[in-house]
Amino acid sequence: MFELKLMCPENRVETLSDALEALDAVSVSIEDADAQTDAEQALFGEPGMPPPKKGWQRSRVTALYASKALAQAALTLLQAQDFFSDCQLLGMQAVPEQDWVRLTQSQFTPVEITPEFWIVPTWHEPPAQARIVIRLDPGLAFGTGTHPTTRMCLRWIAQRGHGDESTVQNKLGRVLDYGCGSGILAIGAAKHGATSVDAVDIDDAAVESTVLNAQANHVHVAAVFPEAATGVYQTVLANILATPLKVLAPLLWSHVAPGGSLVLAGILAAQADELKAAYAPYCQLAIADQQEGWILMTASN
Repeated sequence: MFELKLMCPENRVETLSDALEALDAVSVSIEDADAQTDAEQALFGEPGMPPPKKGWQRSRVTALYASKALAQAALTLLQAQDFFSDCQLLGMQAVPEQDWVRLTQSQFTPVEITPEFWIVPTWHEPPAQARIVIRLDPGLAFGTGTHPTTRMCLRWIAQRGHGDESTVQNKLGRVLDYGCGSGILAIGAAKHGATSVDAVDIDDAAVESTVLNAQANHVHVAAVFPEAATGVYQTVLANILATPLKVLAPLLWSHVAPGGSLVLAGILAAQADELKAAYAPYCQLAIADQQEGWILMTASN
């Protein structure tokens, strides 16, 4: 395999990527050429924010070809195109053959939430001390247990819940996971004795992932779109980002039952005061946990 790396401005990236695909590229990937610098641009959309731009100011485009000859032929044809005068060749090099499945699997190992509660990929055996296990493989939806925000939410669930739903100590009750991603929090709540769990997301892939992951973990989770979540819940979880959490404040609080708990994550420590102000008309948020610059905030009704 040979890799062709190019730089192009925003107005040329679509033309360039289409041309590379037409010239028999095995794959084409596009990245922000200014990533991890002060000029980095975030393109994901968040509620309450302006619509995202369609592309970065400068993009790094990488095309993979089956041979050096094919990569060179594609480059020669590209250089003859008028639009290519705005582009720049960064390099062409051989790509070592990889066992991509094994490489991916090596990057995901069991994650300890508590000594008894673990997130374990399907290609690993659970640790001997694990009493509650979520089986989860990386996929398109966010949430594998590796991010601090996910781990803090799961620790909170483990502290409040109990593996046996019949026990009076269980305080999770009816649970809403708002912005469920992979469904990891919803599944964690179900495994810790929640009486019922609704998981909602605006992303089709997230809803589908949650359904499949819940089935794989032998728990029942109702994965639906947000408008289908009705009534109040003893526990409302939302691990999203600060801006949508602020926008969603009245909606999320409206779902918290009297005596219930609101649990928010996806918040940087520096954003704590913003969140407290946004929720002040409804409740008093407090920092319940923090890890690696991220915080978990909770409130009781």
